[in-house]
Amino acid sequence: MAGSTPHFIVFANEKGGTGKSTTAVHSAVALAAQGRKVAALDLDTRQRTLGRYLDNRTATMSRLGVELPMPVYDTFDPDKDEIEEKMERVSEGVDVVVVDTPGRDDPYARAAMIRADTLVTPINDSFVDLDLIGEVDPETYRVKRPSFYAELVWNSRTQRAKAHNASVDWVILRNRMQHLEARNMRRVGDALSELSRRVGFRVIPGLHERVIYRELFPKGLTLLDLQQIGDAGQVGIAHIAARQELREMIAGFALPESDSAEPRRAAG
Repeated sequence: MAGSTPHFIVFANEKGGTGKSTTAVHSAVALAAQGRKVAALDLDTRQRTLGRYLDNRTATMSRLGVELPMPVYDTFDPDKDEIEEKMERVSEGVDVVVVDTPGRDDPYARAAMIRADTLVTPINDSFVDLDLIGEVDPETYRVKRPSFYAELVWNSRTQRAKAHNASVDWVILRNRMQHLEARNMRRVGDALSELSRRVGFRVIPGLHERVIYRELFPKGLTLLDLQQIGDAGQVGIAHIAARQELREMIAGFALPESDSAEPRRAAG
């Protein structure tokens, strides 16, 4: 992938509270830790969660005198930037561009979706979030019809095929699965399987709900950094399992190989 057009991973969901920005940051850092050249672009000018997370990370590296895997990053400003030009600038000299979009319908998010090679839609593993993708019968839990958002994605994929002669790999990320009881988890899984055949997406497991994600934000750290910065108090069995979840999620994206990818370790 090095030396060619970068692979765009766009995290998009019109519903907030799904762990979208947290997942985007962890993905960007994890890919940088693999040795890939990564750029991250925040399209949510108002919330700017991804940008603030990486600002905190920069400050932590300076404060501790350590070097951690780090993407280059920027925030889109519609008053100053044209979206297409911005995406072109951030993609220069990198292997992967990770784009975080607002948790609402947004014209710039739509533009990013058309550019996506991999479109990731994180959802909390519940029928509330599933409703974003498809309407479910209240008695049988069978899928009645795809939702407006599924149609939006379909239109974006069609536009990308026409404009770039390329396909979009749509990935539904099932976050916070462990809070569902077994029967509901199965029902959500069955509905997703039925929708995936009708609409055309893949389903992979995401990140479980863990307090550690909220605690890491002020320092801009990820689960991959704890051992590297010598924070032994944070390294427990649960966090080791969480790091494995993250690695499995990144593998589930099934990205093209990068010739430049060599695992990096933090100094210090």
